[in-house]
Amino acid sequence: MKKENCPYCYQKEPLAKFGYLAFETETSLVIVFKDQTHKGRMIVAYKKDHVAEIQDLSDKERDAFMKDVADVAKAIQRAYHPNRINYGAYGDTLGHLHFHLCPKYEDEFEWGGTFQMNTGNLASEEEVKQVAQEIIKNYKA
Repeated sequence: MKKENCPYCYQKEPLAKFGYLAFETETSLVIVFKDQTHKGRMIVAYKKDHVAEIQDLSDKERDAFMKDVADVAKAIQRAYHPNRINYGAYGDTLGHLHFHLCPKYEDEFEWGGTFQMNTGNLASEEEVKQVAQEIIKNYKA
């Protein structure tokens, strides 16, 4: 079941405030996070229903979703060659299952610490679309 006012359930304007839908898989929405302080930062959101917790998925649904997370991480790695990818599964206020995938580089911003949710460093529409194209080009399911 979809939840009213959830940007992942209804996309469009609520999602456009912070993300750009790059593409969809059978299980997930793959979104460029508009705060590109960490070039290539993405969100993978469960798309079938408004599910808050990974343990609420069946084993099959969970495996498909986590495969999407791993496949997007591989695309980030191929496109941007980070030293690490940090994963954040937040949702205290939104309550929709999603992961932030944040590429990090040694001796650069926030290396060795937790990444900030919103730094205010919003990329231009052109930059966001370029990131989407790079991820799509490097995505192999």
